[in-house]
Amino acid sequence: MKIKNKNDIKNIIIIVAFILIIYGSVLLNILLPDTEISYSERRRLLKLPSFNIERLLSGEFFEDYEKYSLDQFPFRDEFRSIKAFTRFNIFNQKDNNHIYLVDGNINKMEYPLNEKAIINAANKLNEVYQKYLHGMNVSYAIIPDKNYFMADKHGYLSMDYDRLIELMVENVQNMNYIDLFSELSLDDYYKTDIHWRQESIVDIAGLLTEKMGDKLKAQSKVYTEKSQYPFYGSYYGQAALKLMPDTLIYLTNEMIENASVYDHIDKTYSKVYIEDKFGTIDSYDLFLSGAKSLLTITNPMSNTDKELIIFRDSFASSIAPLMLQDYAKITLVDLRYLATDLLGSYIDFSKDQDVLFLYNTIILNNSYMLK
Repeated sequence: MKIKNKNDIKNIIIIVAFILIIYGSVLLNILLPDTEISYSERRRLLKLPSFNIERLLSGEFFEDYEKYSLDQFPFRDEFRSIKAFTRFNIFNQKDNNHIYLVDGNINKMEYPLNEKAIINAANKLNEVYQKYLHGMNVSYAIIPDKNYFMADKHGYLSMDYDRLIELMVENVQNMNYIDLFSELSLDDYYKTDIHWRQESIVDIAGLLTEKMGDKLKAQSKVYTEKSQYPFYGSYYGQAALKLMPDTLIYLTNEMIENASVYDHIDKTYSKVYIEDKFGTIDSYDLFLSGAKSLLTITNPMSNTDKELIIFRDSFASSIAPLMLQDYAKITLVDLRYLATDLLGSYIDFSKDQDVLFLYNTIILNNSYMLK
């Protein structure tokens, strides 16, 4: 075959390169061992789906295989980074899959406000109160997500936070509302993660215990700082860009070091801070071992018999240790994993207890996950 001109050569090169990329990727996908965990995305990747004639004929096998192939695609993280870089820096898109950046601070849009979900959250709090908490000292507080400080100011969509608070105050009954919105700022949160920084919320812990009746000032609590670096938060992998990681700082003292944490489901004991969790899928799991349905922290150095029950999400994992000085025990309940009807089987609600419902705005806006 005679090549007529340079355009023919260029077209041939493009076709050959395309074929090499496609078939090379398929070959690499077959030859390379499957990756079990994506640390950048903080999740387990899909494994090769099981095969049988029934799944083949129904099309289920091909559907699962397509998802598996995408998860195990060679150089997946590199292609994700190229896509993110292109959207932000070449096409000047404001976000990539709802992830956006402001001065190195990574966030994810949460929009719009789901009023039905907020009312459902309020009803869930009322349900727990009616079943277990009559006559007890019960409070609730709402933790604003980073969008409250970032989104509207920089032209991004966000929920109506004033309406969220209004709906909660209108619908939650028999509980004292503790305002945290006016007490927090963007600097109190990690740049690469959804959570607040423990070293920035000592005063918030003091405010919560004070509003629940304890007069001990937060400033009277003395802590030693320990740190871990680099901390790649949950938004870091979703951004798929090379950005500065955070430093994870955690606060300790003799009381925290001597406290024990009991997992009611696994029936195991551990410490408040699990340093071995740092560097795993979610380094924030250093605080109280991460997502757990029911934990009790016992403080053997307490000078009181008073107890605290926190109905919570992951934000409470870092603030609960800062409230330990004021209680003999702190029980943490995650209704995402433990049904309300089962609480009486695990918790004795007849003792001298304060009760705090502590949820961030994203959980409230998706409250149907609460059981």
